Amino acid sequence: MNNELYDDTAASGAASERFNLPQELDRVEEILLDSPRLPLTGRTLVSEDEVLDQLDIVRVNLPSAFQEATQIVQQRDAILTEAEQYAQEIVTRAEKQAATILNELTIIRQAEQQAQQIRLQTEQECESLRSRTVAEIEQFQNQSRQEWEEAQRKALSDRQAIKEDADTYADQILEGMERQFIEMLHVLRNGRQQIQTGQAVDVDAGSRSVARPNGSESPSGAPRPARSREVASPAPRSPKSQRPPRPRP
Repeated sequence: MNNELYDDTAASGAASERFNLPQELDRVEEILLDSPRLPLTGRTLVSEDEVLDQLDIVRVNLPSAFQEATQIVQQRDAILTEAEQYAQEIVTRAEKQAATILNELTIIRQAEQQAQQIRLQTEQECESLRSRTVAEIEQFQNQSRQEWEEAQRKALSDRQAIKEDADTYADQILEGMERQFIEMLHVLRNGRQQIQTGQAVDVDAGSRSVARPNGSESPSGAPRPARSREVASPAPRSPKSQRPPRPRP
């Protein structure tokens, strides 16, 4: 009886694997949903052949599916009866095993004691491992914090040193520029002084060549012959010293 029941169940399972009603209905739904829609009409263009073929598959396999369902319903009582018998056998065996265990209380107590010892030992080992792990983590955190602080101090020191070097370099550059500007200012002042001195000499020479002495006329009113007088002209300057005058602000 059990073999026949298992054979029927296997056959029904094989048939259900061959035909799956929900899956076939889902395929019909997919055909409908994948079909193109007509705009502004709410209608869909469906392939008649595809839908009819899918419905033929469902129609052909429905009788076998109903037959399988009927067989499953008919076999339900037999399956429940067999399950109850199997459960009763399990209960009987469990009761026998319980009786045997109850007769071996000493072994049970020893097992409980060993289990308690193992549990305590495990708890102690876990606590020790946890403590070591926490200590290692704290040590690592402290070491990392110290390394970070040291790196930060070094970075600040390097930044200060770089800033000081940059300030020193900038000061040197500015000092050199200041010296150059001072030298240029001296050159400009000397050039202006030379230009102004040369103009004054030219003006004095011109005025002396034009002016006449007070006794240049004779008592009769006739002019006396002018005496030749050489006027020293300023010595020509070298091209380097002749610099164009800079416009005054």
